[in-house]
Amino acid sequence: MANAPAVARLMDALGDLDPGSLERYELHLGGLTIPTVVGVGAWSHLGQLIPTSWSKVAIVTQSAIPGRFVVPFDATWVVVPAGEAAKRMAVAESLAERLIALGMERRGGLIAVGGGVVTDLVGFVAATFMRGIEYLNVPTTLLGMVDAAIGGKTGVNLVGGKNLVGSFHQPTALLCDLSLLATLPRREWLSGAGELAKYSFLTREVIADLNLADQVRAAQHLKEAYVAGDEREMGRRSLLNYGHTLGHAIEGFYLGRGQDGAISHGEAVAVGLVFAAELARRLGRIDQARVDYHRDVVTSYGLHHELPKDPSIDSLVRYLRADKKNRGGLTFVLDGPVGLELVHEVDESLVRQVLEEYPRRELTDGER
Repeated sequence: MANAPAVARLMDALGDLDPGSLERYELHLGGLTIPTVVGVGAWSHLGQLIPTSWSKVAIVTQSAIPGRFVVPFDATWVVVPAGEAAKRMAVAESLAERLIALGMERRGGLIAVGGGVVTDLVGFVAATFMRGIEYLNVPTTLLGMVDAAIGGKTGVNLVGGKNLVGSFHQPTALLCDLSLLATLPRREWLSGAGELAKYSFLTREVIADLNLADQVRAAQHLKEAYVAGDEREMGRRSLLNYGHTLGHAIEGFYLGRGQDGAISHGEAVAVGLVFAAELARRLGRIDQARVDYHRDVVTSYGLHHELPKDPSIDSLVRYLRADKKNRGGLTFVLDGPVGLELVHEVDESLVRQVLEEYPRRELTDGER
């Protein structure tokens, strides 16, 4: 891996991308073929992805998404609250009521323009509004492009944890305009980098050494490989949750305290990756060298791996107990001799012990 943090290299290289270079391919997810366009200036091709069967179009975004983009078709823009506050049942209900007021019908469609919060919310509303309408994802963050907008997982948060209410509902198409990433602050790049770090343990390819467009495509095809044949996460797809068990617990802690943004999804996943490696070592599944490799991958992207100082062990364990993967006890995706595996009934006392001994750090003012 190069010496400079991978996320810094991605940010620096964004301006070198060819504005006319677009990649078009198909992702096969949930038994559907998803047309996908990736590249600088891809937004201008949005009209080509709108199904001709749509009778009405609503574009859903957040106020933090800069500007209003020109669209070559009739559409109504709908703005939802900023941040994770949008991923709540009350917002989903409000959005559905707005669609009724707009005259949306089952032949209509939604376009999600934003990060993972927007694509999760819009996908959930599309899955449930009138028992299901079509939608299209236009992720505007690196996290959305490499993970959140792909695979058909939709949902909203509860006070008890992240994504505890949701549905599987695949988008009809995916458009990733890489030029939209130019407006992102460094922490949003780091959030996406957390997911890219995760993919490093799902493939032999060193993703961090690829250029931006190739990393996006590689991540999308990796996710496609794990979702194909297991859309509803009954087996292989669960491995995509590597690092997410503790990661979601950390996020849940801060959301529960009303501190949306204290730590981003990808930053929390980065901590969860190294924690999962240490837990696997304590279980005799991997050696110290493999733990060190996890730490090296995470830090190569410029990410922290230490646990934030604020969450108590009891609060983290409460969120861990609410994880969707649990079957008769705590469940983690863990590394091992044959690679990643879903491990059920992990001893809670061991988890507590690893948490007690795990390094901590104070979040910076910028993170709070």
